[in-house]
Amino acid sequence: MKQILQSLKTGQTSLLDVPAPRPAPGQLAIHAHATLVSAGTERMLVEFGKAGWIAKARSQPDKVRMVLEKVRTDGLAATLDAVRSKLDQPLALGYCHVGTVAELGRGVSGFAVGDRVVSNGKHAEVVCVPQTLCAKVPEGVSDEHAAFTVLAAIGLQGIRLVQPTLGECVVVTGLGLIGLLTVQLLRAQGCRVMGIDFDPARCALARRFGAEVVVNPGAGEDVLAAAQAFSRGRGVDAVLITASTSSNEPVHQAAQMCRKRGRIVLVGVTGLALSRADFYEKELSFQVSCSYGPGRYDPAYEEAGQDYPVGFVRWTEQRNFEAVLDMLASGALDVAPLVSHRFPLEQAQAAYALLSSSEPSLGIVLEYPRDDAARLQERTVALAPPADAAVAAQGKVAFIGAGNYAGRVLIPAFRAAGAQLQSVASGGGVSAVHFGRKFGFRKASTDWAECVADAEIDTVVIATRHDAHARQVLAALRAGKHVFCEKPLCLTQEELDTIEVEARARPGQRLMVGFNRRFAPQVVKIRQLLAPVAEPKSFVLTVNAGAIPADHWTQDKAVGGGRIVGEGCHFIDLLRHLAGAPIVQQHAVALGPHPALGVRDDKATLTLVFADGSVGTIHYLANGDKGFPKERLEVFCAGRVLQLDNFRVLRGWGWKGFSRMRLWRQDKGQAACAKAFLDAVRGTGPVPIPLDELLEVGRASIEAQQALEGRA
Repeated sequence: MKQILQSLKTGQTSLLDVPAPRPAPGQLAIHAHATLVSAGTERMLVEFGKAGWIAKARSQPDKVRMVLEKVRTDGLAATLDAVRSKLDQPLALGYCHVGTVAELGRGVSGFAVGDRVVSNGKHAEVVCVPQTLCAKVPEGVSDEHAAFTVLAAIGLQGIRLVQPTLGECVVVTGLGLIGLLTVQLLRAQGCRVMGIDFDPARCALARRFGAEVVVNPGAGEDVLAAAQAFSRGRGVDAVLITASTSSNEPVHQAAQMCRKRGRIVLVGVTGLALSRADFYEKELSFQVSCSYGPGRYDPAYEEAGQDYPVGFVRWTEQRNFEAVLDMLASGALDVAPLVSHRFPLEQAQAAYALLSSSEPSLGIVLEYPRDDAARLQERTVALAPPADAAVAAQGKVAFIGAGNYAGRVLIPAFRAAGAQLQSVASGGGVSAVHFGRKFGFRKASTDWAECVADAEIDTVVIATRHDAHARQVLAALRAGKHVFCEKPLCLTQEELDTIEVEARARPGQRLMVGFNRRFAPQVVKIRQLLAPVAEPKSFVLTVNAGAIPADHWTQDKAVGGGRIVGEGCHFIDLLRHLAGAPIVQQHAVALGPHPALGVRDDKATLTLVFADGSVGTIHYLANGDKGFPKERLEVFCAGRVLQLDNFRVLRGWGWKGFSRMRLWRQDKGQAACAKAFLDAVRGTGPVPIPLDELLEVGRASIEAQQALEGRA
C-alpha cells in the first residue's frame, strides 16, 4: 500500500510502499477513499522540517532544555546521536480519513466489513484505527464531504467549551478551515457570529456561511470598533481563536472585545503572554481546547476502546464525529465551497508543495484509487534484492519490533556484528520500512509470524512491547530459531516456566536476553579486577530511573509488567554477573503509601544476597532530578573501592596499577552484547549468558515486582 511520510530533518514529503497493517484488538482496518490535508497542522510540520537547526531549536525551547540536560548526564556524542535519530524518523501525516471497513479486530462491535466510516487515520491506503475513533458515514454524504468531519469536530469541541446560548454574539478569530466550519456550527446553534481574518477570500466565505460581521484587519478595519458595534455596545459574549500564529495579539484582542465575564477558548495556536489586567478587571475565563473531544490522549479510550458512559460524558471524540456527520447529512453544514484543490494520491508531493507555496489554497482533498483489494492486504514489501547465496548461512536475522531503541541501538549493533539483515517487522509498517531501507534489510513487514516462519531466517531479535515477548520467544524457539530478546524475557512466572521447558528441549538453539550492561568495557574491567578477590563484595547500585507517567504502557502491569520487570532486570543481572554466584535471598521494599505517589513500585530498594556471601543493593528511584547521572555503581571489597559513573568513568581506590578508565561517550556494551550472541549462533564463541542465569534473573525480577506490589 502507499502512505505519505514526511522527514522532520528535511521537511521532504514522500509517498512510499509500506506493508499493510493488521488490526489489533478493538481496531478497524479501513481502505481509504479520500483524506483531507489539514492546512494548519500539516503546513506547520512541513515548515518545521524545512527549517534549519537553529530555527527548529527556537520553535521548541522545551525540547532544547531536555537536550541540554541529556548532554550534562550522557555526554555530547550520545545526545547528538539521540537527536539525529529522532529527527531521522519519518512522520506519518494526516488525521482526516474516509474509507470502507475491510477487516475487524477482535472485540469490535457496532461496525461491519463494508461500512463506510470516517476516522482520524493517516494519509494511507490502509489504516488501522480504534473503534472509538471511527464513525459511520450516513447515506447521502459524499466521501469528499465526510473528510471534513474530524476538522469540524475540533471546532465543535471548542464550541462545547464556550457553551454558547441562543442569541449570544461570538467572535471567531482565524477563518481557515476550522474557523469557517466553526462559523457554520455556531450559526446552527442560533448564535450571532463575527469573523476576523486577513484574507479577503476567507472573509467572503464567512459572510456566505452566515457571519453577520466580518473584519479584515489587513484592510485597515478596526476590529475592536466592529466588535463593539456587533455586540450592541455590551462586549461580545465569547471568542473562539482558531488562528495559527506566534503573536500574542489574538488573545489580547479577544480580552479587549469581551464583555465582563466573557469566555475565550483557544482552538488554534497563538502566543500566550497573557496580560493580567485584560483578564482581572473583567473576570474573563480562558480555556485551551483539546483536539476533537473527551477521550483525546486517554490510552484507555483511544487504545483500549473503553468508551465513556453517555450519561456522564455526553460528547466524546466519536460522538462529536457523529454530530458533525449528522450536520452534513441534514445540509446544515456546507463544506463544498471549502474544497480548493483535489489531487490523486500519486500526486501527493504536488499537494504538499502547494501547501507550502504562496498560491492560495484551503481544503486540499487527496483521492485514493479503488483498485485490487489484494494489493492492499500485502503484509510484506521487498526493500532490496536477495542477499548473495555465497554468504555464510548462520546469522540471517529478522527483527520483530522497529521502535526508537531498535532503530537507534539494536539494529546498528547487529549490523556492526556482521548480521545478515533479512526482515524487519513493526505493527504499523512505517518504522519497519524506514529502518529497513536505512540499514539494508531485504523485506519490511507487519506480520511478525511470517518473519518467524521464513525458512531463510535462523535468528530472531525481539524488540516489541513487553507483553508480546513470551509468545514471540516461544514461537521463534518452536520454529527452530535462535532468539535474542530485548529485556524482559517475559512478564510472569508461568511464561518463564514455559520458556524454560522449550529452551531446555533445544540445547542447540541460543536464547539470550539483551543484558548489555555486563558487556560494557568498564564492567569487563571491573570483573577482571574482582576475579582474584576471594572474599565477599558489597555492591551499591543507584539508578536515577526518571519519572514515567502512571498511564504510560510500561506502568501497565499487563503490558509493561512494571518497571522492575521491564528495566530493573538489567541491574539484577549486572550484580549477578559481578558477584559470579547465584542469588540465594532477596528482599524488595518500595516507598510507603502517600497521596503524592501515584506509583510506588518504581521508587524501591532491592537487596540481593549471593551464594558466596556477597550482598548487592539496588536503589531504583523514579523520583530524582534528570540532571543527576542515571546509573552509578560502587563496589567495596578487601579494603578497596570501585566506582562506575554512568558508564563513562570508572575510578578505583586501593587497586594496584589501576585508578581510572574513561570513555568519552556512554557505552553500555550493546555492540559487544550483539557480537557475543552472534558468535555463539555461528559456533565461534561461547554461550554469552548461561540459560540458568537468564532464568534466575527473570525469576528474581518477577518476584521483586510482585513483592513491591504486595502480590508475593
